[in-house]
Amino acid sequence: MRILGIETSCDETGAAVIEAKTNGKNVKLLSNTLTSSLTLHSKTGGIIPEVAAREQVKYIIPVIEQTLNDSSLYPQSSKIDPLSSTIYRPDIDAIAVTFGPGLIGSLLVGVETAKTLAYIWNKPIIPVNHLLGHIYANFIVENSEPDARRYLLDADIDFPALALIVSGGHTDLVLMNGHGKIRWLGGTRDDAAGEAFDKIARLLSLPYPGGPEIEKAATNGNPKAFNFPRPMIGSDDFDFSFSGLKTSVLREIKTIEQLNNETIANIAASVQQAIIDVLVVKTLKAAEQYKVKSILLSGGVAANQTLRDRFELDARRYLLNAKFFFPEKWLCTDNGAMIASAAFFNYKEVPWTKLSANPELYFDL
Repeated sequence: MRILGIETSCDETGAAVIEAKTNGKNVKLLSNTLTSSLTLHSKTGGIIPEVAAREQVKYIIPVIEQTLNDSSLYPQSSKIDPLSSTIYRPDIDAIAVTFGPGLIGSLLVGVETAKTLAYIWNKPIIPVNHLLGHIYANFIVENSEPDARRYLLDADIDFPALALIVSGGHTDLVLMNGHGKIRWLGGTRDDAAGEAFDKIARLLSLPYPGGPEIEKAATNGNPKAFNFPRPMIGSDDFDFSFSGLKTSVLREIKTIEQLNNETIANIAASVQQAIIDVLVVKTLKAAEQYKVKSILLSGGVAANQTLRDRFELDARRYLLNAKFFFPEKWLCTDNGAMIASAAFFNYKEVPWTKLSANPELYFDL
């Protein structure tokens, strides 16, 4: 079985092809292509949906062509052209595509492209929840065997598993009792963790996206310099809230006559520490309560090395029996490989005529 995965939920345009043997073992990542309009959004300090959608239109076909070429499933000289008299059909079995959540314009580019290709190639479509895609990035691991495809879909993840999705738009805890058996435990009530990073970075006049810039500045700062709040860290539920932290940082900055590099570094380190404290405490509390065997970290903020180190340290400190997983950093941001991975483990075909983009999609599958 071969699955083409397509991801266009925001400003990244991604496509990937995976190949699975009939016994479901040794699932290989044949190719993965990714492009982004991030440089355009960095100039405006945030993503402009209309700009992101226009760039998706520009990139989507070249990205899919490159992916199929790299996987040797499509003739180098051919083009994806529905109006062509000769229709080249790549040797794939299904098309997986993100249908939500995300920016409606960007989602429509991926969904409508997938529907068109499904029609002209006569292939089924597997709709994928973008949030699940982030979780299933954890199932893509590097292959240690020589002279083989570099990445496989094979991770030593046991159920029940607890997944923390932490990104610019989401901060959610999900309990997984198996593939397709998920239960949402809690999420952000206002700003997501990644959104808080971005907004606070702007207050500090740091470039967009803010998460990596906050992390970089924090390396030279003192995380105890400012005592910022840890919202909802002691609540009885598994919800999150980071808008109050942002407001606290704004008030602190207003009291400072001039921000210098040292102060910016100290604020960045203190903010990062506050956010990490909340994420770690809430996640490990849920892991202990539900006696999970695996903890999965996912989403763009999962690339933060300080967060990864803290999770591993505290998991050992609290003597949790659960194994800890996080994707390689290139898999934390949006990509087609994670969509293909989620589709493989949650294979549910739908007719192309029944698929629509859903920007408000959540975990009510």
